Amino acid sequence: MNKSLSKFLQLFIPLALGVFLIWYFYSKFTPEQWDELVFHFKNANYFIVIASVLMSVLSHVIRAYRWNFMLDPLGYKPRLLNNFFAVSTAYFMNLFIPKSGEVSRAVVIDKYEKVPFEKGFGTIISERVVDLFFLLLFTILAVLLQFDELYDYITQLIPFKKLAFAFGILLLGIFAFYVFLKKSKGPISRRIKNFVRGLKDGVFSILKMKKKGAFIFHSLLIWGLYLLSFYTATQALPETSFISFGTIIITFVVGSFTFAFTNSGLGYYPLAIAGILLIFGIPETVGTALGWIVWTSNVIYIIVSGVLSLVFLPIYNRNK
Repeated sequence: MNKSLSKFLQLFIPLALGVFLIWYFYSKFTPEQWDELVFHFKNANYFIVIASVLMSVLSHVIRAYRWNFMLDPLGYKPRLLNNFFAVSTAYFMNLFIPKSGEVSRAVVIDKYEKVPFEKGFGTIISERVVDLFFLLLFTILAVLLQFDELYDYITQLIPFKKLAFAFGILLLGIFAFYVFLKKSKGPISRRIKNFVRGLKDGVFSILKMKKKGAFIFHSLLIWGLYLLSFYTATQALPETSFISFGTIIITFVVGSFTFAFTNSGLGYYPLAIAGILLIFGIPETVGTALGWIVWTSNVIYIIVSGVLSLVFLPIYNRNK
């Protein structure tokens, strides 16, 4: 396939699918559901929503500060504001092109702080390994806290025998995939092995860091603020202000996966939030309203901070 066409499809398909999901699911809403949705939007406490967004801003500042723990051993100590501008640009770019933020962030820090692209990009990949680790920890915690409810829900949808059979097939598939990687020497297996090796190198680079204690502490702060930001947003609607800690954790995890693996959750995030809350007895219109409020408020911040970062980067660095 032509490379330009391949890149176009990689950009177009996730966006198109997100728009299609919005149209498909909400076209089935009844007039009463639309009225309920509008009611929830009108009655949300937007001062609480702003407080939630400010926590996200603080997490990005800490992420920018934490970055120097990884760059310092390489001989670089960029200014905090340039780091923050680079982080903001990365989130902004990810809205349009999935995973382009890592590249743009490395480009910005290369241009304005003279950190070589490959070194900056390497630290960003290591950061992503840490983010994935924390996301998996939250996932395990969510499953443990809500195991009974999730198990009952899944077994109602899928009989236990079929569930056990599917689990057996999954284990067999994992084993077959492992054997394939061990035996194969083709380009696909090489790419997978290199990816896994990169993850391993990223983890070990963190363990070798001089300030690894401070790095871990700031990582905990970042993810604690992410969770606190989402919890705060749930207080904006009376109907979601009472949900349990376990439900908040699992909803936060599901939403985080959509942000991580799509165009910042376009179309996917509100549907995922509504779907998981529905399992725990929250009406679909309430979950949908919460999902759109959280997603929209964060995307507005990402757009504003991204545009301002691109404007102020050359101004802030005009004397260099």
